[in-house]
Amino acid sequence: MKMVYICSPLRGDIETNIQRANRYCWFAARQEVIPLAPHTIFTQFLDDNDAEEREAGIYLGLQLLDRCDEVWVFGEKISEGMTREIERAIKLQKPVLYYNDKCEFRGN
Repeated sequence: MKMVYICSPLRGDIETNIQRANRYCWFAARQEVIPLAPHTIFTQFLDDNDAEEREAGIYLGLQLLDRCDEVWVFGEKISEGMTREIERAIKLQKPVLYYNDKCEFRGN
């Protein structure tokens, strides 16, 4: 089974963005892949408002991305953190697929 990195915004309304990421994971799981959304996990013990802890979370997320088969990008806005994830996926030649907030495929 493929592992898919779920790439979506966190900053701003963190609670709502985590709820959205959980919905994206649900959608991905329904596509018979294993979804990984590190920003829903690492925010349980790292403070995204603390620059050092945010950087640690991004670093850990990128380590997970390295182990995934694909990256699925959700939403209309690409944040700074998402840009780093997308750039890493492209560098590693991983497929990057884009979806809107309603989980409708937009392309790759």
